Amino acid sequence: MAQQPVFDRDGEQREDEFIDDTTDAAQREAAYRERGTSRPLTVVGHPALHKECKDVTEFGDELAQLIDDMFASLRTAEGVGLAANQIGVDLKVFVYDCPDDEGVRHTGVLCNPVLDELPPERRILDDSNEGCLSVPGAYAPLARPDYAVVRGQDPQGNPVAIEGTGYFARCLQHETDHLYGYLYIDRLSKRDRKDALRQMAEGEPRYPVVANA
Repeated sequence: MAQQPVFDRDGEQREDEFIDDTTDAAQREAAYRERGTSRPLTVVGHPALHKECKDVTEFGDELAQLIDDMFASLRTAEGVGLAANQIGVDLKVFVYDCPDDEGVRHTGVLCNPVLDELPPERRILDDSNEGCLSVPGAYAPLARPDYAVVRGQDPQGNPVAIEGTGYFARCLQHETDHLYGYLYIDRLSKRDRKDALRQMAEGEPRYPVVANA
């Protein structure tokens, strides 16, 4: 896809390339997953979920193994997105394997994500239900923009950007939130948050989780 000019924190222009995350999505997901080992997931109340993660600064074998493990964990949990702190790792990286509203599958990785601030005319809110692997079994309506652009780095450290609409836009916003210490229930009213926690308490997660201390 065409490159999109942006500016870094020092005001220097750089090139963020919008990645093609749909071509060979199934094959790429399988390759990540088959190299990885599934890990238990953290749940609400675990300290890793409630603070901003550290920036990724090393783009090597250790990060590659983390990404593989995250895809394996995502498949075990039957989710569409997973942040590193959801397996207890204090790094700004998330993976996703998520369909958009047209059923097109998007699969990819983003390190050090930052969401674009949308102009008012692009902030069309969608109040669909949202859930989270770290709040297992709970769902609640949450208004989010139905369009998102998130910028960061790929696993090799190259600047990239991802664009999403509808359900996929919600996924990108949700996973970026995780890496800054926010769960979707933190954006709910007190009553809706209480209801989500009640839903979680009444069920059993369908995947291994880390017991909170």
